[in-house]
Amino acid sequence: MSHSINVNSEIGRLKKVMLHRPGKELENLMPDYLERLLFDDIPYLEAAQKEHDDFAKLLESLGVEVLYLEKLVAEAIDAEGLKEQFIDEWMAETGLEPGQNYDDVKKYLMDMEDTYEMVLKTMEGFKKSEIKHESNGFDELLSNYPFLVDPMPNLYFTRDPFATMGNGVSLNHMYSDTRNRETLYGKYIFKHHPEYKGTALYYERDEDTRIEGGDELVLSKNTLAVGISQRTDKYSIEKLARNLFKETEFKEVLAFLIDNNRKFMHLDTVFTMIDHDKFTIHPEIEGELQVFSVTPGENGEIKVAKKEGLLEDILAEALGLDKVTLIRCGGDDIVAGAREQWNDGANTLTVAPGEVIVYNRNTVTNKLLIENGIKIHQIEGSELVRGRGGPRCMSMPFVREDI
Repeated sequence: MSHSINVNSEIGRLKKVMLHRPGKELENLMPDYLERLLFDDIPYLEAAQKEHDDFAKLLESLGVEVLYLEKLVAEAIDAEGLKEQFIDEWMAETGLEPGQNYDDVKKYLMDMEDTYEMVLKTMEGFKKSEIKHESNGFDELLSNYPFLVDPMPNLYFTRDPFATMGNGVSLNHMYSDTRNRETLYGKYIFKHHPEYKGTALYYERDEDTRIEGGDELVLSKNTLAVGISQRTDKYSIEKLARNLFKETEFKEVLAFLIDNNRKFMHLDTVFTMIDHDKFTIHPEIEGELQVFSVTPGENGEIKVAKKEGLLEDILAEALGLDKVTLIRCGGDDIVAGAREQWNDGANTLTVAPGEVIVYNRNTVTNKLLIENGIKIHQIEGSELVRGRGGPRCMSMPFVREDI
């Protein structure tokens, strides 16, 4: 039986992947409000789009079908005539109060004839200057904030709003309001798109604890790894594990406790699987990393136990191997390791066992990958990396070959 979603590993040959081409939302980033929108810098849109287009072309040259988030959402809306329903749901999460601004923004979107362009506009946000009327409230007159509706500049990191695993999806509740709005697009894809509606959902966006896709890694058809991080709560892992054990073949969730800070925002910024027995890792997390095993208990409950021993031994046991190799980002050079981890040297996208896509700027780590027998495809990422994400962050696999 074929499934529209089939992801039983991090390394099976990639056949279908979803991206989002950076759009005008990046041009709505402003220095004074970068922290609010979870950015450290402002990418140059034209260059970021070229880098992203080159990334997509590389994937296609490797035999990967590339889907785009914005197109899938538009197709889902059109397929079931849900334009006004979608706009109403999107409006409800903008923070706009009922009144003239609310009505004007909704009318603007409703008047757009092309659904695809309408979807892009919801991602771009609305400046106050686009919706002109006489204000009669103190809040608006006293505020210097230039937006009625915030942009969604993080959307090109498609890894986070949801995560594919097995034949289903974890539709996530995200860490910040800025990004939680992104998950509405996933809801429409998996509940209304002709090809993807009816996909099993192992987590729902209206849950009250946070989880993000950068923390969710499919180690094998039986084992999921999830980071307890700045962006993912331990209670979310318990909820996800209960659903997986009830509905899928997963038998264990390994929870990795990593530092709760911006530097290590997701598990996949410090740890990715690149071959049957090889992983990239940022050396800073190794010493104090705690790992917990979540397994099925009785009556639909779960059991949580701390795993003792070295990380490589824990991973080897989980994968049924004698040993695994950890390839350290930056090698043994603490300066190179810190610099290249910041530039996502450990955030690799595996396209087949032992074959990965990486940023060309991480020269020390890339050399180590080659020395360890890994085939690398290098992409330019000088603008894309300003959002603090690498090739894995920018991609959401829909189909991988089973291994």
